[in-house]
Amino acid sequence: MDAHEVNRMRAMLALFVADVFVSVPRKDQRAKGDCYLRGLMLDGRRKSIQAMAERLPDGNEQNLQQFVNQSTWDPVPVQRRITERMLPLINPTAWVIDDVSVPKDGRMSAGVAPQYCGALGKRANCQVAVSVHAATDTASCPLQWRLFLPKEWASDTVRRALTRIPANVMHREKWRLALDMLDTLASWGMTPPVVVADAAYGTNARLRAALSDRSLAYMLAIRGDVVAHPFDAEPIAPVRNGPVGCWPQPRYRSPAPSVAALSAGLGQEAFTPVTWRHGSRGELRSRFAAMRVRPAGKAVERPIKAAASAEQGWWDGILPDCWLLIEWPADAAAPTDYWLSNLPADMSITDLVRLAKIRWRIEHDYRELKHGLGLDHFEGRSWPGWHHHVTLVSAAHAFLTEQRLAPKVPAPDSPSTRSSTPSRTP
Repeated sequence: MDAHEVNRMRAMLALFVADVFVSVPRKDQRAKGDCYLRGLMLDGRRKSIQAMAERLPDGNEQNLQQFVNQSTWDPVPVQRRITERMLPLINPTAWVIDDVSVPKDGRMSAGVAPQYCGALGKRANCQVAVSVHAATDTASCPLQWRLFLPKEWASDTVRRALTRIPANVMHREKWRLALDMLDTLASWGMTPPVVVADAAYGTNARLRAALSDRSLAYMLAIRGDVVAHPFDAEPIAPVRNGPVGCWPQPRYRSPAPSVAALSAGLGQEAFTPVTWRHGSRGELRSRFAAMRVRPAGKAVERPIKAAASAEQGWWDGILPDCWLLIEWPADAAAPTDYWLSNLPADMSITDLVRLAKIRWRIEHDYRELKHGLGLDHFEGRSWPGWHHHVTLVSAAHAFLTEQRLAPKVPAPDSPSTRSSTPSRTP
Protein backbone atom coordinates (compact mmCIF):
# COMPACT_ATOMS: atom_id res chain seq x y z
CA MET A 1 0.00 0.00 0.00
CA ASP A 2 1.25 3.50 -0.76
CA ALA A 3 1.17 6.38 1.72
CA HIS A 4 -2.08 7.78 0.28
CA GLU A 5 -3.92 4.48 0.79
CA VAL A 6 -2.61 4.11 4.32
CA ASN A 7 -3.65 7.67 5.22
CA ARG A 8 -7.09 7.11 3.69
CA MET A 9 -7.69 4.21 6.08
CA ARG A 10 -6.23 5.79 9.22
CA ALA A 11 -9.61 6.42 10.81
CA MET A 12 -10.68 2.80 10.29
CA LEU A 13 -7.28 1.61 11.51
CA ALA A 14 -7.62 3.72 14.65
CA LEU A 15 -10.94 2.03 15.46
CA PHE A 16 -9.40 -1.36 14.78
CA VAL A 17 -6.43 -0.64 17.07
CA ALA A 18 -8.70 0.71 19.82
CA ASP A 19 -10.58 -2.59 19.83
CA VAL A 20 -7.82 -5.13 19.22
CA PHE A 21 -5.29 -3.47 21.54
CA VAL A 22 -7.76 -2.61 24.31
CA SER A 23 -5.84 -4.96 26.65
CA VAL A 24 -2.66 -2.90 26.21
CA PRO A 25 -2.82 -0.65 29.27
CA ARG A 26 -1.16 2.57 28.12
CA LYS A 27 -2.43 4.98 25.49
CA ASP A 28 1.07 5.71 24.20
CA GLN A 29 1.67 1.99 23.67
CA ARG A 30 -1.53 1.68 21.65
CA ALA A 31 -0.39 4.64 19.56
CA LYS A 32 2.89 2.85 18.87
CA GLY A 33 0.87 -0.20 17.84
CA ASP A 34 -1.04 1.94 15.35
CA CYS A 35 2.24 3.33 14.00
CA TYR A 36 3.80 -0.13 13.71
CA LEU A 37 0.79 -1.48 11.78
CA ARG A 38 0.99 1.40 9.33
CA GLY A 39 4.68 0.68 8.86
CA LEU A 40 3.96 -2.96 8.10
CA MET A 41 1.28 -2.09 5.54
CA LEU A 42 3.23 0.69 3.83
CA ASP A 43 5.11 -0.20 0.65
CA GLY A 44 8.78 -0.96 1.07
CA ARG A 45 11.19 -3.84 0.54
CA ARG A 46 12.19 -4.13 4.19
CA LYS A 47 9.85 -4.03 7.17
CA SER A 48 12.53 -3.84 9.83
CA ILE A 49 11.91 -1.25 12.56
CA GLN A 50 14.58 1.09 11.24
CA ALA A 51 13.23 0.98 7.68
CA MET A 52 9.62 1.51 8.79
CA ALA A 53 10.56 4.42 11.06
CA GLU A 54 12.30 6.14 8.16
CA ARG A 55 9.22 5.82 5.93
CA LEU A 56 6.63 6.93 8.47
CA PRO A 57 6.13 10.69 9.06
CA ASP A 58 5.60 9.99 12.79
CA GLY A 59 8.05 7.10 12.95
CA ASN A 60 10.45 7.03 15.86
CA GLU A 61 12.88 4.13 15.75
CA GLN A 62 13.69 4.21 19.44
CA ASN A 63 10.02 4.23 20.45
CA LEU A 64 9.15 1.36 18.12
CA GLN A 65 12.16 -0.66 19.27
CA GLN A 66 11.09 -0.22 22.87
CA PHE A 67 7.47 -1.11 22.10
CA VAL A 68 8.38 -4.37 20.35
CA ASN A 69 11.54 -5.54 22.10
CA GLN A 70 11.44 -4.17 25.66
CA SER A 71 7.81 -3.44 26.49
CA THR A 72 5.97 -5.98 28.66
CA TRP A 73 2.53 -5.78 27.00
CA ASP A 74 0.90 -9.19 26.73
CA PRO A 75 0.29 -10.35 23.13
CA VAL A 76 -2.15 -13.14 24.09
CA PRO A 77 -5.26 -10.95 24.66
CA VAL A 78 -4.48 -9.18 21.38
CA GLN A 79 -4.30 -12.53 19.59
CA ARG A 80 -7.58 -13.56 21.17
CA ARG A 81 -9.37 -10.41 20.07
CA ILE A 82 -8.05 -10.77 16.52
CA THR A 83 -9.38 -14.33 16.46
CA GLU A 84 -12.76 -13.25 17.82
CA ARG A 85 -13.09 -10.68 15.06
CA MET A 86 -11.89 -12.90 12.23
CA LEU A 87 -13.63 -16.23 12.77
CA PRO A 88 -17.20 -14.89 12.28
CA LEU A 89 -16.05 -12.86 9.30
CA ILE A 90 -14.22 -15.65 7.49
CA ASN A 91 -16.55 -18.50 8.58
CA PRO A 92 -13.78 -21.00 7.89
CA THR A 93 -14.18 -24.31 6.14
CA ALA A 94 -11.19 -25.67 8.06
CA TRP A 95 -8.33 -24.77 10.34
CA VAL A 96 -4.93 -25.52 8.86
CA ILE A 97 -1.80 -26.47 10.82
CA ASP A 98 1.42 -25.45 9.12
CA ASP A 99 4.88 -24.10 9.86
CA VAL A 100 7.14 -21.47 8.39
CA SER A 101 10.90 -21.03 8.57
CA VAL A 102 12.99 -17.86 8.57
CA PRO A 103 16.72 -18.03 7.73
CA LYS A 104 18.86 -16.35 10.38
CA ASP A 105 22.53 -15.50 10.76
CA GLY A 106 24.31 -16.22 14.01
CA ARG A 107 23.09 -18.24 16.96
CA MET A 108 21.66 -15.64 19.34
CA SER A 109 18.10 -15.24 18.02
CA ALA A 110 15.53 -17.13 20.11
CA GLY A 111 15.06 -20.68 18.82
CA VAL A 112 17.58 -20.41 15.99
CA ALA A 113 19.42 -23.62 15.08
CA PRO A 114 20.62 -25.62 12.08
CA GLN A 115 17.43 -27.40 10.98
CA TYR A 116 15.38 -27.97 7.86
CA CYS A 117 14.47 -24.59 6.38
CA GLY A 118 11.52 -24.70 4.02
CA ALA A 119 12.30 -21.20 2.76
CA LEU A 120 15.62 -22.49 1.40
CA GLY A 121 14.62 -26.09 0.74
CA LYS A 122 17.53 -27.47 2.75
CA ARG A 123 19.00 -27.69 6.23
CA ALA A 124 20.17 -24.25 7.32
CA ASN A 125 20.41 -21.90 10.29
CA CYS A 126 16.85 -20.66 10.87
CA GLN A 127 13.90 -20.12 13.18
CA VAL A 128 10.76 -22.24 12.71
CA ALA A 129 7.28 -21.20 13.79
CA VAL A 130 4.18 -23.42 13.90
CA SER A 131 0.87 -21.75 13.09
CA VAL A 132 -2.85 -22.44 12.95
CA HIS A 133 -4.92 -20.66 10.30
CA ALA A 134 -8.64 -20.34 9.62
CA ALA A 135 -9.26 -20.85 5.92
CA THR A 136 -11.78 -20.93 3.12
CA ASP A 137 -11.11 -20.88 -0.61
CA THR A 138 -11.54 -17.09 -0.60
CA ALA A 139 -9.99 -15.92 2.67
CA SER A 140 -7.78 -17.01 5.54
CA CYS A 141 -5.93 -15.65 8.55
CA PRO A 142 -3.46 -16.89 11.18
CA LEU A 143 -5.06 -17.56 14.57
CA GLN A 144 -2.09 -18.64 16.69
CA TRP A 145 1.71 -18.92 16.50
CA ARG A 146 4.30 -20.88 18.45
CA LEU A 147 8.04 -20.45 18.04
CA PHE A 148 9.69 -23.89 17.91
CA LEU A 149 12.49 -24.30 20.45
CA PRO A 150 15.03 -26.95 19.39
CA LYS A 151 16.37 -29.39 21.99
CA GLU A 152 19.74 -27.65 22.22
CA TRP A 153 18.04 -24.60 23.71
CA ALA A 154 16.53 -26.51 26.65
CA SER A 155 19.71 -26.45 28.75
CA ASP A 156 21.52 -23.48 27.21
CA THR A 157 21.12 -21.11 30.14
CA VAL A 158 23.28 -18.39 28.63
CA ARG A 159 21.34 -18.04 25.40
CA ARG A 160 18.02 -18.46 27.20
CA ALA A 161 18.85 -15.58 29.54
CA LEU A 162 20.08 -13.31 26.76
CA THR A 163 17.00 -13.96 24.59
CA ARG A 164 14.61 -13.80 27.61
CA ILE A 165 13.00 -17.20 27.09
CA PRO A 166 10.62 -17.93 30.01
CA ALA A 167 11.74 -20.67 32.39
CA ASN A 168 8.61 -22.75 31.73
CA VAL A 169 9.19 -22.83 27.96
CA MET A 170 11.05 -25.98 26.94
CA HIS A 171 11.48 -28.05 23.80
CA ARG A 172 8.21 -29.43 22.43
CA GLU A 173 7.71 -31.25 19.17
CA LYS A 174 5.95 -29.27 16.46
CA TRP A 175 2.87 -31.49 16.54
CA ARG A 176 2.55 -30.87 20.27
CA LEU A 177 2.82 -27.12 19.68
CA ALA A 178 -0.05 -27.45 17.20
CA LEU A 179 -2.14 -29.23 19.84
CA ASP A 180 -1.24 -26.54 22.39
CA MET A 181 -2.62 -23.91 20.04
CA LEU A 182 -5.82 -25.87 19.42
CA ASP A 183 -6.23 -26.26 23.19
CA THR A 184 -5.70 -22.53 23.73
CA LEU A 185 -8.32 -21.71 21.12
CA ALA A 186 -10.69 -24.26 22.65
CA SER A 187 -10.27 -22.58 26.03
CA TRP A 188 -11.54 -19.41 24.34
CA GLY A 189 -14.62 -21.29 23.11
CA MET A 190 -13.34 -21.73 19.54
CA THR A 191 -13.26 -25.12 17.82
CA PRO A 192 -12.40 -25.96 14.20
CA PRO A 193 -14.87 -27.44 11.72
CA VAL A 194 -12.04 -29.67 10.44
CA VAL A 195 -8.28 -29.73 11.13
CA VAL A 196 -6.09 -29.94 8.01
CA ALA A 197 -2.32 -30.46 7.85
CA ASP A 198 0.41 -31.72 5.55
CA ALA A 199 2.18 -35.07 5.78
CA ALA A 200 4.79 -33.78 8.23
CA TYR A 201 1.96 -33.67 10.78
CA GLY A 202 -0.59 -36.18 9.45
CA THR A 203 1.85 -39.10 9.34
CA ASN A 204 2.19 -38.80 13.12
CA ALA A 205 -0.25 -41.31 14.63
CA ARG A 206 -0.06 -39.61 18.02
CA LEU A 207 -1.36 -36.36 16.54
CA ARG A 208 -4.23 -38.18 14.82
CA ALA A 209 -5.12 -39.92 18.08
CA ALA A 210 -4.94 -36.66 20.05
CA LEU A 211 -7.30 -34.96 17.61
CA SER A 212 -9.75 -37.87 17.87
CA ASP A 213 -9.51 -37.78 21.68
CA ARG A 214 -10.53 -34.11 21.48
CA SER A 215 -13.47 -35.04 19.20
CA LEU A 216 -11.97 -32.95 16.40
CA ALA A 217 -12.53 -33.90 12.77
CA TYR A 218 -9.41 -34.02 10.62
CA MET A 219 -8.21 -34.33 7.03
CA LEU A 220 -4.48 -35.01 7.23
CA ALA A 221 -2.00 -35.71 4.46
CA ILE A 222 0.21 -38.76 5.07
CA ARG A 223 3.22 -40.41 3.49
CA GLY A 224 2.73 -43.44 1.27
CA ASP A 225 4.52 -45.72 3.74
CA VAL A 226 1.83 -45.36 6.43
CA VAL A 227 0.29 -48.80 6.96
CA ALA A 228 -3.41 -49.70 7.15
CA HIS A 229 -5.57 -52.79 6.97
CA PRO A 230 -8.42 -52.97 4.45
CA PHE A 231 -11.78 -52.11 5.99
CA ASP A 232 -13.07 -55.67 5.84
CA ALA A 233 -10.02 -57.20 7.52
CA GLU A 234 -10.94 -58.87 10.82
CA PRO A 235 -8.79 -59.78 13.83
CA ILE A 236 -8.82 -63.46 14.71
CA ALA A 237 -7.95 -65.11 18.03
CA PRO A 238 -6.05 -68.37 17.63
CA VAL A 239 -7.35 -71.51 19.30
CA ARG A 240 -6.28 -71.85 22.92
CA ASN A 241 -3.80 -74.66 23.46
CA GLY A 242 -4.60 -76.44 26.67
CA PRO A 243 -6.70 -75.54 29.72
CA VAL A 244 -4.14 -73.23 31.34
CA GLY A 245 -2.54 -69.96 30.40
CA CYS A 246 -3.94 -66.71 29.04
CA TRP A 247 -6.57 -66.60 26.37
CA PRO A 248 -4.98 -65.67 23.02
CA GLN A 249 -5.61 -62.06 22.00
CA PRO A 250 -7.42 -61.35 18.71
CA ARG A 251 -5.15 -59.82 16.11
CA TYR A 252 -4.92 -59.30 12.39
CA ARG A 253 -3.24 -62.32 10.86
CA SER A 254 -1.71 -60.51 7.87
CA PRO A 255 0.72 -57.58 8.11
CA ALA A 256 -0.88 -54.24 7.26
CA PRO A 257 0.15 -53.04 3.79
CA SER A 258 1.22 -49.48 3.09
CA VAL A 259 -1.40 -47.08 1.77
CA ALA A 260 0.68 -46.85 -1.40
CA ALA A 261 0.30 -50.62 -1.90
CA LEU A 262 -3.42 -50.49 -1.13
CA SER A 263 -3.87 -47.65 -3.60
CA ALA A 264 -1.90 -49.29 -6.40
CA GLY A 265 -4.09 -52.37 -6.07
CA LEU A 266 -7.23 -50.41 -6.86
CA GLY A 267 -6.49 -49.90 -10.54
CA GLN A 268 -7.06 -46.71 -12.51
CA GLU A 269 -10.71 -47.52 -13.11
CA ALA A 270 -11.42 -46.89 -9.41
CA PHE A 271 -10.36 -43.23 -9.66
CA THR A 272 -12.89 -40.49 -10.39
CA PRO A 273 -12.16 -37.04 -11.89
CA VAL A 274 -12.93 -34.34 -9.32
CA THR A 275 -12.80 -30.54 -9.68
CA TRP A 276 -12.18 -28.90 -6.32
CA ARG A 277 -12.03 -25.21 -7.27
CA HIS A 278 -11.57 -22.74 -10.10
CA GLY A 279 -8.13 -21.16 -10.13
CA SER A 280 -6.75 -18.23 -12.07
CA ARG A 281 -5.88 -20.60 -14.92
CA GLY A 282 -9.14 -22.52 -14.96
CA GLU A 283 -10.46 -25.61 -13.22
CA LEU A 284 -8.23 -27.46 -10.77
CA ARG A 285 -8.96 -31.08 -11.47
CA SER A 286 -7.43 -34.50 -10.85
CA ARG A 287 -8.42 -38.13 -10.26
CA PHE A 288 -9.27 -39.43 -6.79
CA ALA A 289 -10.45 -42.51 -4.99
CA ALA A 290 -11.71 -42.85 -1.42
CA MET A 291 -11.91 -46.03 0.61
CA ARG A 292 -12.40 -47.00 4.24
CA VAL A 293 -9.31 -48.44 5.92
CA ARG A 294 -8.06 -49.27 9.42
CA PRO A 295 -4.76 -47.47 10.14
CA ALA A 296 -2.30 -49.79 11.85
CA GLY A 297 1.16 -49.85 13.38
CA LYS A 298 2.38 -49.95 16.98
CA ALA A 299 1.88 -46.21 17.49
CA VAL A 300 -1.79 -46.66 16.55
CA GLU A 301 -2.46 -49.95 18.34
CA ARG A 302 -0.81 -49.38 21.72
CA PRO A 303 -3.00 -46.52 23.02
CA ILE A 304 -6.18 -48.20 21.71
CA LYS A 305 -5.29 -51.47 23.43
CA ALA A 306 -4.32 -49.69 26.65
CA ALA A 307 -7.58 -47.71 26.75
CA ALA A 308 -9.70 -50.79 26.05
CA SER A 309 -7.87 -52.87 28.65
CA ALA A 310 -8.26 -50.14 31.26
CA GLU A 311 -12.01 -49.81 30.62
CA GLN A 312 -13.09 -53.42 30.10
CA GLY A 313 -10.08 -55.57 30.87
CA TRP A 314 -9.60 -56.81 27.30
CA TRP A 315 -9.42 -55.63 23.69
CA ASP A 316 -11.27 -57.19 20.78
CA GLY A 317 -8.40 -56.29 18.43
CA ILE A 318 -10.54 -54.20 16.08
CA LEU A 319 -8.86 -51.04 14.85
CA PRO A 320 -11.03 -47.96 14.13
CA ASP A 321 -11.76 -47.25 10.49
CA CYS A 322 -11.44 -43.95 8.65
CA TRP A 323 -11.23 -42.52 5.15
CA LEU A 324 -8.20 -42.98 2.95
CA LEU A 325 -8.27 -40.43 0.14
CA ILE A 326 -5.91 -41.05 -2.78
CA GLU A 327 -4.90 -38.82 -5.68
CA TRP A 328 -3.67 -40.30 -8.96
CA PRO A 329 -3.10 -37.55 -11.55
CA ALA A 330 -3.71 -38.54 -15.15
CA ASP A 331 -0.09 -37.86 -16.09
CA ALA A 332 1.40 -39.89 -13.23
CA ALA A 333 2.45 -43.54 -13.36
CA ALA A 334 1.07 -44.23 -9.86
CA PRO A 335 -0.86 -42.52 -7.05
CA THR A 336 1.00 -39.49 -5.70
CA ASP A 337 -0.79 -38.19 -2.58
CA TYR A 338 -2.67 -39.69 0.35
CA TRP A 339 -4.83 -38.40 3.20
CA LEU A 340 -6.47 -39.95 6.27
CA SER A 341 -9.70 -38.51 7.65
CA ASN A 342 -12.07 -39.35 10.48
CA LEU A 343 -14.93 -37.48 8.80
CA PRO A 344 -18.28 -39.32 8.59
CA ALA A 345 -18.55 -42.35 6.33
CA ASP A 346 -21.26 -40.69 4.23
CA MET A 347 -19.04 -37.75 3.15
CA SER A 348 -18.89 -37.32 -0.62
CA ILE A 349 -15.58 -37.67 -2.37
CA THR A 350 -15.94 -34.10 -3.69
CA ASP A 351 -16.19 -32.73 -0.14
CA LEU A 352 -13.22 -34.81 0.96
CA VAL A 353 -11.12 -33.52 -1.92
CA ARG A 354 -12.04 -29.88 -1.28
CA LEU A 355 -10.93 -30.18 2.34
CA ALA A 356 -7.73 -31.98 1.41
CA LYS A 357 -6.83 -29.25 -1.06
CA ILE A 358 -7.68 -26.22 1.08
CA ARG A 359 -4.09 -25.97 2.32
CA TRP A 360 -3.24 -23.94 -0.81
CA ARG A 361 -4.80 -20.91 0.84
CA ILE A 362 -2.19 -20.91 3.60
CA GLU A 363 0.58 -20.50 1.05
CA HIS A 364 -1.25 -17.32 -0.01
CA ASP A 365 -1.20 -16.24 3.66
CA TYR A 366 2.51 -16.82 3.99
CA ARG A 367 3.29 -14.87 0.84
CA GLU A 368 1.37 -11.86 2.11
CA LEU A 369 2.68 -12.20 5.66
CA LYS A 370 6.30 -12.53 4.58
CA HIS A 371 6.62 -10.46 1.43
CA GLY A 372 3.88 -7.90 2.06
CA LEU A 373 3.86 -7.48 5.84
CA GLY A 374 7.39 -8.33 6.92
CA LEU A 375 6.82 -11.48 8.97
CA ASP A 376 10.40 -12.56 8.30
CA HIS A 377 11.95 -9.07 8.47
CA PHE A 378 12.14 -8.88 12.27
CA GLU A 379 15.74 -8.25 13.31
CA GLY A 380 15.29 -8.57 17.07
CA ARG A 381 16.56 -11.59 18.96
CA SER A 382 14.39 -11.88 22.06
CA TRP A 383 11.50 -14.28 22.70
CA PRO A 384 9.10 -11.49 23.77
CA GLY A 385 10.13 -9.36 20.78
CA TRP A 386 9.39 -12.17 18.33
CA HIS A 387 5.94 -12.76 19.83
CA HIS A 388 5.17 -9.03 19.79
CA HIS A 389 6.22 -8.76 16.14
CA VAL A 390 4.28 -11.79 14.95
CA THR A 391 1.17 -10.57 16.80
CA LEU A 392 1.45 -7.15 15.14
CA VAL A 393 1.91 -8.78 11.72
CA SER A 394 -1.21 -10.89 12.37
CA ALA A 395 -3.10 -7.74 13.34
CA ALA A 396 -2.06 -5.98 10.12
CA HIS A 397 -3.11 -9.02 8.11
CA ALA A 398 -6.45 -9.17 9.93
CA PHE A 399 -7.13 -5.47 9.29
CA LEU A 400 -6.43 -5.82 5.57
CA THR A 401 -8.58 -8.95 5.39
CA GLU A 402 -11.45 -7.13 7.06
CA GLN A 403 -11.19 -4.32 4.53
CA ARG A 404 -11.29 -6.79 1.65
CA LEU A 405 -14.20 -8.85 2.99
CA ALA A 406 -16.49 -6.56 4.94
CA PRO A 407 -15.21 -2.98 5.24
CA LYS A 408 -18.52 -1.63 6.53
CA VAL A 409 -19.51 -4.38 8.96
CA PRO A 410 -18.63 -3.68 12.62
CA ALA A 411 -16.93 -6.47 14.52
CA PRO A 412 -19.05 -8.27 17.13
CA ASP A 413 -18.45 -7.40 20.74
CA SER A 414 -16.76 -10.01 22.90
CA PRO A 415 -16.31 -10.73 26.60
CA SER A 416 -12.53 -10.66 26.16
CA THR A 417 -12.72 -7.03 25.07
CA ARG A 418 -13.93 -6.14 28.54
CA SER A 419 -11.98 -8.75 30.45
CA SER A 420 -9.23 -7.65 32.78
CA THR A 421 -8.02 -11.23 33.48
CA PRO A 422 -4.32 -11.40 32.66
CA SER A 423 -3.09 -14.00 30.20
CA ARG A 424 0.29 -15.61 30.00
CA THR A 425 2.73 -14.77 27.26
CA PRO A 426 3.14 -17.82 25.02
